[in-house]
Amino acid sequence: MAGRVAVYRALMRWDDLFDDLESQLEQGIDAEELDLRAQEERLRIARATLRDRLVAIRSSHSRSDEYRVRIVLDDGSIVAVRPVAIGKDWMSADLVDGSAARRQCIVPLASIGSLLLDPPLVRASLADAPAEEPLAARLGLAFALRDLGRRRVTVELETTTGPVVGTIDRVARDHLDLAVHEAGTPRRASVVAVHRVVPLSRLLLVRL
Repeated sequence: MAGRVAVYRALMRWDDLFDDLESQLEQGIDAEELDLRAQEERLRIARATLRDRLVAIRSSHSRSDEYRVRIVLDDGSIVAVRPVAIGKDWMSADLVDGSAARRQCIVPLASIGSLLLDPPLVRASLADAPAEEPLAARLGLAFALRDLGRRRVTVELETTTGPVVGTIDRVARDHLDLAVHEAGTPRRASVVAVHRVVPLSRLLLVRL
């Protein structure tokens, strides 16, 4: 009888040992998976661009959401916007200035000095955004500006040398031609005061 009890106790000790080893193994696997996921997340964030973070913010909100992204432009001015669409090197957005009228703008990404984000937007900007349509990522700033010119839209250009109003006549590789005239006046030869050639590198914001 005593021998049976000893054997039983020995088996129990082995069972406890294997249970403990199994538990440690599971914990080790879980910890390894957590470390791997954390490493993958760090790598993803390390590869993120400013454009990626804006895309993530846009993807996490609908256009009707009450939020705003404050942008400090290269000249130090600040505009509050809600992103609408994000191209290769530009963003179209609704201006959030407190007025009832919804105005839109185009922001060259190169003109962004910094973003001012509250904590929820920081978290949104770091999220893994869903895959985009490849066309959006290929359309450059020049394409958007040429479309405005084709539609003869009166625009206000915010540049590093100050604002100017007119209609875009043409867009070249690194500059555009603006027929300068008063706001609210259709572009006609008789109202054009001067033609201004603006380097795209000096463009901060396009108000529509």
